[in-house]
Amino acid sequence: MNEHKPTVTEADLHAFADGLLPPEKQAELQAWLAENAEDAAIVAAWQTQNDDIRAMFSPYAISRDGDTRLISRDTGTPSVQTFRSHRSRKLMMFAASLALFIAGAAAGHFGPNLFRPHELQLTAIEALPQQAHSAFVVYASDVRHPVEVGADQEAHLATWLGKRMNVAGLKVPSLQRLGFQLVGGRLLPINGTPGALFMYENATGQRLTVLVGRNSGNTTTSFRFASDNAVETFYWIDGDLGYAVTGEISRDMLRQVADECYKQFSS
Repeated sequence: MNEHKPTVTEADLHAFADGLLPPEKQAELQAWLAENAEDAAIVAAWQTQNDDIRAMFSPYAISRDGDTRLISRDTGTPSVQTFRSHRSRKLMMFAASLALFIAGAAAGHFGPNLFRPHELQLTAIEALPQQAHSAFVVYASDVRHPVEVGADQEAHLATWLGKRMNVAGLKVPSLQRLGFQLVGGRLLPINGTPGALFMYENATGQRLTVLVGRNSGNTTTSFRFASDNAVETFYWIDGDLGYAVTGEISRDMLRQVADECYKQFSS
């Protein structure tokens, strides 16, 4: 802000770019833009866009005899001023329609990527830690219903999730050696396909989750690490499956858990 124009709105900038401001207002905006480079650049871009649109459609700006009768509501002969007024209104309507058409075309071309949830635009390996983090935050804090199938039905849990994921012999990792007991598991959508979430808890009540999902890219990666506030995730991809271990525990312990899961899943 400065003494020339303490309150310049976006509408003012648009009006300036379109040449719709009265002369005294135009002068004020020119002074503002001279001292505000960022706004000046924005206005210049709008003006260039206007020029490009006019140039694109200039071959169709042809007047013909009788055009005035098409836009005049008066049954008599329209005056030159009336014709100019109607023509100006018609051009403004055409410009608005053109803007909508361009916006619609852009949305049709780019829409599937622009409006698709961000997570689905990521590759499987990039989306995996985000999904693991979300699942941990939602379910690990649930006291009464953290899982769908409890640890007392471990065999059924492995069979059920393996069948839904089309993974023969899906294993439920044992983490007792590291002090974590199985709480149970549940079915989750991971990258648009069925996935598995196993939950564990230690003697102090700390929980962690092990997520398993399909990997359509069929790639392999080494261990990778992601952190979101206090929630840590180790994740990797092995062939057609991706894995993620998530918890609010030390990074060293989580690494040990991830290493143990890797050994058991790979055996």
